[in-house]
Amino acid sequence: MINWYKQHYLIINGLLLTTTILALYVMFGPIAAFALLLLPFAGYLAVRVSTAFVILFILFSYFRLHEAFVFLMPLKIPKLLALASIFGIFWHLFISKKLRPHWNQTHLVFVIWFVWLTVCVFAATNRGMAIEYWSGVLVKVFIMVFAISWWLTRFSHFSYVRIGIMISGISIALVALSNKMNGIGLVEGSRVTISRDIRSQLGDPNDLSLVLMFPVSFLAAELFDSNTHKFRRAFAAFGLILAISGVIATQSRGGLLGIAAILSFFLYQKVKNPLVVGICGAVAMMAMMVFAGISDRQSGGAEESGVDESAMGRIYAWHAAINMGVANPLTGVGINNFFVNYYFYSPHWDGKNHAVHSTWFQVLGETGFVGLFIFLLFIASIYRSLSRIYSINKVNYNKDVIINANALKAGLIGFMVSGTFLTQAFTWPLYIILALTIALEKLAVDSSKEK
Repeated sequence: MINWYKQHYLIINGLLLTTTILALYVMFGPIAAFALLLLPFAGYLAVRVSTAFVILFILFSYFRLHEAFVFLMPLKIPKLLALASIFGIFWHLFISKKLRPHWNQTHLVFVIWFVWLTVCVFAATNRGMAIEYWSGVLVKVFIMVFAISWWLTRFSHFSYVRIGIMISGISIALVALSNKMNGIGLVEGSRVTISRDIRSQLGDPNDLSLVLMFPVSFLAAELFDSNTHKFRRAFAAFGLILAISGVIATQSRGGLLGIAAILSFFLYQKVKNPLVVGICGAVAMMAMMVFAGISDRQSGGAEESGVDESAMGRIYAWHAAINMGVANPLTGVGINNFFVNYYFYSPHWDGKNHAVHSTWFQVLGETGFVGLFIFLLFIASIYRSLSRIYSINKVNYNKDVIINANALKAGLIGFMVSGTFLTQAFTWPLYIILALTIALEKLAVDSSKEK
């Protein structure tokens, strides 16, 4: 019997495959049958070009490219990329063993932070909302931080990441500017959004400014790096103008502050005079606010006397976050629970709940004073890792290290400054910076040993 099976192996397997395809065709239609035919090819690609799938997953998850270009939505690209990435990670981690895990001090602080977030999920006042956000976002972030920090083992990988972030940022900026010129999806009559009609994450002007601000540090790093090829520097300059223009179109003060901080960081590397840099940063900030037309905003514009409505709304929200932290000092009200708890903790009620519009107060309100301490420790650990990279590079200078380190440090500075007005504690930017920083430190150490 066994010999007979061996002799007719191909025929039997072919019949089984044909029967399976026909059954899928009858029960679920031609798409299911076609998907089965493509499955071996997809698995092969997931193994062979795993790094590309991981990078694309990050780009689609953070920039929401499928929501900006709505014709991509039926393809379910983020889910397909997630499956391909997980399959590639599993294969190379347990079968081929090409993915070699390594441990970093920043990994430890990140794990502590994730564990505390998980505790806050189960202590949340609305546990259903917290669990949904934890499983839908935070678990993906946790997996991808380790995947990215272990996977990027060459400077060429970092180059692909920078190019991907720059192109994605430029693409989103072009859509935003197109919407602004055509009056599509404007909030308060002047603030641009993208795909607001389908409830996209880009449908809020502040969230859109955050998405556009993140590539600014990578574009500026390419532009200010003297070792970059002239063509790439010209491309970076063009892209930087577009990204900044996109943020200006959102009229987000937090986004403009973040851009001013990033550009000041790169200017300081050239000038080395904090007073000159401070003056230039202040002038640039005022110029961007003028171009943005913030005085024309319906909320926070020049027509509002005293402390404007937008600012007062933030003050009330921050007060609510403090009350949440005081009432629940250990775990706060729980992840993704600030909005639904606003009524119970705000000193002012205008008939509707409000978002916190601050990373620091978001962490305080949703994870308590303990969570705020761990979060600050987490930020400090990323900064220390970047400092170690600079120290290593002083001994053994490598141009590939410095351009990536500058982009990441500028991104971290922009995050901390804009975090005063933008809610980004549990979104992708900080964790992408974290993963890339860990991978870059490992690569810097290894390259210095080779020398």
